[in-house]
Amino acid sequence: MVDVSAKPEAVASGEIRLQKATLKQIQAQAIAKGDVLAAARLAGIMAAKKTGELIPLCHPLPISHCEVNFEIPKSRDRIVITASAKIAAQTGVEMEALTAVTVAALTIYDMCKAVDKRMRITDIRLVSKTKKGI
Repeated sequence: MVDVSAKPEAVASGEIRLQKATLKQIQAQAIAKGDVLAAARLAGIMAAKKTGELIPLCHPLPISHCEVNFEIPKSRDRIVITASAKIAAQTGVEMEALTAVTVAALTIYDMCKAVDKRMRITDIRLVSKTKKGI
């Protein structure tokens, strides 16, 4: 999504641990289901926008920006997922950022489960929450 404001923002992160051979296939775009990271990025953004529909009693929010990024550490045994969400309203968007990370990780898991039975989604957490513009 295009960033249209400097408003409240939340950042979340998590990781999916996987075998080095799986990571190599992801980077070579050799996973049968397609481009894993592109699909995971899109799934995370879409999930952030639908957080109010997924979590009971969570308000639906018109987020103004969502971004999902991936980092591969030198250990090459995981993908670190970071998501940020912003809103042009007087409320937090931490649930949207957390949802984006979670669904991005689930998408990676789903797309790679045929080649890696040992994957683990771990350490999903809120990194920061700011109240810019309030």
